[in-house]
Amino acid sequence: MEKRLYRIKNSKMLGGVAAGFAEYFNIDVTLVRVLFVVAFFAPIPAIIPYIILWVIMPTKESLMTNNTIIINPERV
Repeated sequence: MEKRLYRIKNSKMLGGVAAGFAEYFNIDVTLVRVLFVVAFFAPIPAIIPYIILWVIMPTKESLMTNNTIIINPERV
């Protein structure tokens, strides 16, 4: 199965972005959350990229229900 980056709604604190990153990189979600908090207080806050990721990242549930695979999009 291909590795995909997605949000996880079941283990979310805010939007599930940190849980998605943790699963994608196979690390503990607490570490990712701490890194987001540290980045929030950085000179260039990470809140804007976090919100953008929250909006554009698909959820794991939506990817599991959307099993449509287009093999040759030119023929469709």
